This record gives sequence, structure tokens and C-alpha cells, in this order.
Amino acid sequence: MRKEDCFYLGKIVKKYSFKGEVLAKLDTDDPELYKELESVFVAMGNNLVPFFIERASLHKDTLLRMKLEEVDSEAEADRLMRAELYLPLEMLPELDDDQFYFHEVIGYQIEDERYGLVGVLEGVNDNTAQALLEIDRDGKQVLIPLNDEFIVKVDRDNKKIIVRTPEGLIDLYL
Repeated sequence: MRKEDCFYLGKIVKKYSFKGEVLAKLDTDDPELYKELESVFVAMGNNLVPFFIERASLHKDTLLRMKLEEVDSEAEADRLMRAELYLPLEMLPELDDDQFYFHEVIGYQIEDERYGLVGVLEGVNDNTAQALLEIDRDGKQVLIPLNDEFIVKVDRDNKKIIVRTPEGLIDLYL
């Protein structure tokens, strides 16, 4: 399995017991969806290694407590600390029409109701306090906060996102 065919689920952040159990911080608003997993891919170096899950449960509502097959000691769990977890893209839950996963809209055109065509979405920066749409406009970068109030429509058929930004925001970049 290749990372390109998967989505980032979260990261192993802590050992839970001396029997190899680990806690994973999931990158989701709904960790409940993932407590019945049968397996997960663990990033080890440049490879994704499949691990079967013997049992899993939510821990303090935000962490997934897992007992992985063949991880039976603290030392074996230590090797997995800070390892990233992945699942195949087809396991992503379905979203409403106006919602989207960041990876699926890369390359979409961004059009503002007032301004017109802004440019092409190159990425979504979610490492800031508020996620930002990173748009390329003829070699210049335009940043638009990813805010539900700004998103008017996600047109998957035409690979376009229609936005309504505050007056002057786009002009700041151009």
C-alpha cells in the first residue's frame, strides 16, 4: 500500500500498558467511527506496514486505545511511538455535498462571487490556527481562510469551489 492511496488517520502518542497497548491521537472530529477497525497501516520508515487490531476502544473520548497483533511488550510498543497511522482512501466516510476532504479538492479552481476566478487550489494549510486555502494565481499565492461562511458551493462535476470572501481580501495578494 502506498501513502498516496491512503489518508492520514493519526499518530501513536503513548504506551498504555506493559502488554503492548498504545494510545493513538486521531485526526478526526468523530473518533467513534474508528473504534471497530480490523487493521491499520503504520508508517515505518518509507513503508506502510499493516497491523491487525486485536481490540480497540476510545480512551477519554479523543484517543484510540489499541492492542495490535504481535505487539506484546513495552519494548515492542516503544518502536511504534510517534508512528503515523493510515487507512485506505476508500475507508473515508461519505460527506455532505458542501463538505470535502482536503486531498480531493487539490487542483480545483477557486472562484469568488465578486472577484471572479481567483486561481487553482494548490493545497490546504491546516498547521495554522485557522486552515487556509493556498491558491496559485499566475505564480502569486493567495490565501483564503477556510471558513464555512466563505464557502458557497463545492462543484465536484466542474472541479470548482465558489467562495464569497470579504471585500478586498483577494486584492491584498494581487
